[in-house]
Amino acid sequence: MVKGLYTAYTGMMEEQRRLDVLSNNLANSTTTGYKKEGTTNAAFARTLAIRIKDSGDHGMARGLGQIQLGDRIGETYTDYSQGSFKITDKPSDLAIGGDGYFAIAYTDKQGNTSVKYTRDGEFTVDNEGYFRTSNGDFLLNRNGAVNGTIGENSYVRVDPLQKYSVDPQGFVFQNGVAVGQIGVVNVNNTDYLAKYGENLYDLVNGGRMQPSARFQIEQGALEQSNVNIVDEMVSMITIQRAYDAGQRMIHAEDETLEMAVGQVGQV
Repeated sequence: MVKGLYTAYTGMMEEQRRLDVLSNNLANSTTTGYKKEGTTNAAFARTLAIRIKDSGDHGMARGLGQIQLGDRIGETYTDYSQGSFKITDKPSDLAIGGDGYFAIAYTDKQGNTSVKYTRDGEFTVDNEGYFRTSNGDFLLNRNGAVNGTIGENSYVRVDPLQKYSVDPQGFVFQNGVAVGQIGVVNVNNTDYLAKYGENLYDLVNGGRMQPSARFQIEQGALEQSNVNIVDEMVSMITIQRAYDAGQRMIHAEDETLEMAVGQVGQV
């Protein structure tokens, strides 16, 4: 009976964790380039239940079966599938079709600058012609993105007083002349990507960035999140029902224990 309480409790904790992940997906459903998360379930080890003081089978305890000890989160994973495009007709808005990430020279609150990666292509061009994110970080060109270098020579820059265009391969043109190329890189294995925050990814040890082989840049468009709100709401209902089932199980186990202690104990 006590194991039943533990099983119900761990199941409820599992559903609570799933709800946290789902809520984060819903909160970021309108975030440009956001990739939704999901969870997998894993079971605690099973133990063999045997009879106590069993005199049968020549003194060897006879097994009753396997007992499941509970539930736990197996893994929280990221779904990297592409989101749909939203046309904005703003020249500095860029969307990546296919594989790859923009490389950003990210500066934290302590003033440290490092290379981060994102699918969010909502950029602006400042008075000096540099492509910047909404937080003011610089967009890296091909050499800066591939080599992970930071500096003026690694930033994408145009003449802010003239019109510019970006072709599907990331080349930036002004007056018919290529003035730079936007760096689009891809990781050798997405397991080496970690969510940093602020819609950015960090490359962990063992990962390697390389030029993306399969991508097209769409100018004047933004990639929306890949969160399907209807699917998430259906999952929320499923989670609520599973959580309620755990509550009812705990209530039933509690009543059984009360009967065992209060009534059977008096016999």
